[in-house]
Amino acid sequence: MKYLINLIFLVLLPLSLFAEDGSRLWLRFPEAEQGKAKVISKHNNPTIQIARQELTNHWQGTTIELQLNKKSNYLKNGYQIKSDKNKITISASQDIGLLYGAYHLLRLQETTPNLSNINIEEKPGYDIRILNHWDNLDRSVERGYAGYSLWKWDELPNTLSPRYIGYARANASIGINGTVLNNVNATPDILTNEYLIKVKALADVFRPYGLKVYLSVNFSSPKELGKLSDSDPLNPKVKKWWNDKAKEIYNLIPDFGGFLVKANSEGLPGPQDYGRPHADGANMLADALKPYNGIVMWRAFVYNPGNEDRAKQAYQEFVPLDGQFRDNVIIQIKNGPIDFQPREPFSPLFGVLRRTPEMLEFQITQEYLGFSNHLVYLAPLFKETLDSDTYSDGKGSTIAKLTDGSLRPNKITAICAVANIGEDVNWCGHHFAQANWYAFGRLAWNHQLSSEQIANEWIKMTFSKDKEFIIQIKQMMLTSRETAVDYMMPLGLHHIFAFGHHYGPEPWCDLPGARPDWMPWYYHKADSIGLGFDRTKTGSDAVSQYFAPLNEIYGNINTCPENLLLWFHHVPWNYKMNNGNTLWNNLCHKYDSGVQQVREYQKVWDKIETYIDSQRYREVQAKLKIQARDAVWWKDACLLYFRTFSKQPIPYNIERPIHELEDLKKIKLDMKHHN
Repeated sequence: MKYLINLIFLVLLPLSLFAEDGSRLWLRFPEAEQGKAKVISKHNNPTIQIARQELTNHWQGTTIELQLNKKSNYLKNGYQIKSDKNKITISASQDIGLLYGAYHLLRLQETTPNLSNINIEEKPGYDIRILNHWDNLDRSVERGYAGYSLWKWDELPNTLSPRYIGYARANASIGINGTVLNNVNATPDILTNEYLIKVKALADVFRPYGLKVYLSVNFSSPKELGKLSDSDPLNPKVKKWWNDKAKEIYNLIPDFGGFLVKANSEGLPGPQDYGRPHADGANMLADALKPYNGIVMWRAFVYNPGNEDRAKQAYQEFVPLDGQFRDNVIIQIKNGPIDFQPREPFSPLFGVLRRTPEMLEFQITQEYLGFSNHLVYLAPLFKETLDSDTYSDGKGSTIAKLTDGSLRPNKITAICAVANIGEDVNWCGHHFAQANWYAFGRLAWNHQLSSEQIANEWIKMTFSKDKEFIIQIKQMMLTSRETAVDYMMPLGLHHIFAFGHHYGPEPWCDLPGARPDWMPWYYHKADSIGLGFDRTKTGSDAVSQYFAPLNEIYGNINTCPENLLLWFHHVPWNYKMNNGNTLWNNLCHKYDSGVQQVREYQKVWDKIETYIDSQRYREVQAKLKIQARDAVWWKDACLLYFRTFSKQPIPYNIERPIHELEDLKKIKLDMKHHN
């Protein structure tokens, strides 16, 4: 413990010792004048010590008192901050609430001029606010674009990287309180005693920051590790194996959070291998964790080869099981029905499971949004989903209200996102990708915040408080997601990426023997008549999975939102859209608009050189050059390819293609392929 405390205070050293390389994230608080900041508390433990140290190092105002108040249990791990003429009081019912309150106060110091008359009460929107790391035990990261995994398994448990504290501190500063350490495509090895001792070492580091550890588990672990004949969830020997494993884990890590499970999806084992439904598998694990208050997060990302529309399959598998899960199971649902596309409608599973808790899964890592090369601020995507009205319980039944317990009281409320964090010095591979980690944490705590509010905070804390800088960079951030949609897949197009790695366009891809639902043509359906996937009653009828009136709105080409048009409809090339132009002309102008917007971002960034340090300026500038080239690549590839079906000219008032289609088809990037 002494070594751990020393490690914590090493991370909290004065900021003047560090370079302008992005390693400080948004935690670039000024140094308090030595001895000026007075922080008092009658309580003391490692978490409160960290809160005191953070405030002592960085608070520049009046005296602060930290108070534990058991009467404010209704705040859960929230807090109150109140000021009078003599001091500021941070009070909470839990010690972690005091640390969250300390970070809130420091954030206010950075973002709000003339702090006075403070009267704040904060309560988290979700009980569990958790990152999912798709990190493998060999330190590769599936869909990771920021270097190797943070977790140095070969060195654990004896050597603790200072970055473990940095990671926990960053998460605590935005209210994230859970982390799944390993890939959902899990290897059974993570459950061996050798690795559990390593997991314990990380849990011990994270604990003072309120960060619980969870593990992804492989459903075949009893067979693979325990040498049982099978992993059938109804086999008493299998149940005993999991019960014993849970006991072993909790003996090492008393506050272990639970299991994340990907089963019977993309070739992974699961209960269906033994003719059992998902509920049997989830309940077996839930029973093993129940004595320790652990939970099971069971992913709904399931689809199988066949004639059924992939977008419908999760609904078809889980709706019949509603009400059959234990009360410590929560169904983890991706925001859209396919797979983290730049734009999707929300998954129709939200709201339909009336007797089963549901949690939302986002993807912070930019698997489908240009990796760590493209500047894409994801708060607008997160908000688009959270604020979507499902109409499940009448108008106003938003996904946020369904999942946070305010519309339907749930024993468990949770929200998660796939992390974009790695060993890179700047943590995320792109300086602006840090904003997406930050935005997820802030929205997991308070989903009523706006994308603009969050961007405003992050810019001030990360780069500059200059008004002109903030205006320009905030506008760039707020438009960047729509820009990426425009130059990649506008108007509801989806999943037309290069096969496997998903970087760049490949709408023509058609590999012999490959599953249809892994091929772009399955989704775009381009032909001489038009473009798009017919999911209306005359097609796959996926619209019927949505509550009224959405099923009618989406199912009618005249009322379907145009940004989802090609998701739900096969639209003729000459179909007249709302602006009077044809589908083909609108498609061309959308792609061109995306290209021009990225070029504007380059101009904006070049103008702000004097506002920030040279290293981060140059690194972002270099990334924007890549993004601008990629946007042209996307535009040319998609328009030249779809033109072979539309047989129409590219409008003459947009930028001409600079590539030949046959040359673009020859591009094969040398990247690791992870499914």
